[in-house]
Amino acid sequence: MTPTTPTSSASSPGPAWTEQDLTDNPHERSDKADRVRSMFAAIAGSYDLNNRLHSFGRDQAWRRRAVKLAQVQPADHVLDVACGTGDLTEVFARAGAERVIGLDFTEPMLEIARHKATRSRSSAPLKAIEYRQGDAMDLPFDDASFDIVSIAFGIRNVSEPPRALAEFLRVLRPGGRLIVLEFSEPKNRLIRACNRFYCHQLMPRTASWIARDRSGAYRYLPRSVETFLTREAMVDGMERAGFREIAQKPMTFGVCVCYRGVVPPRES
Repeated sequence: MTPTTPTSSASSPGPAWTEQDLTDNPHERSDKADRVRSMFAAIAGSYDLNNRLHSFGRDQAWRRRAVKLAQVQPADHVLDVACGTGDLTEVFARAGAERVIGLDFTEPMLEIARHKATRSRSSAPLKAIEYRQGDAMDLPFDDASFDIVSIAFGIRNVSEPPRALAEFLRVLRPGGRLIVLEFSEPKNRLIRACNRFYCHQLMPRTASWIARDRSGAYRYLPRSVETFLTREAMVDGMERAGFREIAQKPMTFGVCVCYRGVVPPRES
């Protein structure tokens, strides 16, 4: 596909999430996948800008820290699931992985990722990247194909996280590492209150204005964090999927957490 500059989100057909939709738990919607795809298609053009502005630039630092925790080796093959516009995918490539595949089920996000990589043709590490469209719950790869699987700010957008975690385990080799980067609720009460005010009151207004968004994306995002798995439940889910040596690394006062799990040796 020829890389293109994304179209304005102002042309989005209508809201993916209304205020009424978000009064309940958005993760329990039977049509969640379609809504999430529509939402990200609507905000793709301003996604990177909003990420930088509304994380105060911390989103890139979180990604770098996640890649460091993955302990990338020169011969590693990496699958970055829900790669979006390719920020984490590019960090893995620059870290020296032999092959990096970015997978996302929203084509407008992948268009931007490919466009960004094309603009950086002179960067040798980025030539190791391949972008594909696909579903986290039905990965189009053989068993034991990768040394690292990552998903940044995407596991809560999957319709069935346990199914995705099972797929991540399937495509990882023994000793392979799973890296999950996700927003969380800070433990400190004061910081949690301030974070909630920012995420629920300020960020949705400014981010929607910048994106000219009518999809409801920036009302869904804080609500999806608030109603998603706790840190303990996330660790339990990884254990149930079969991962071991699970660790979690809170960052920026616990606003973001990086989880790391390892695939145990296969039973003979």
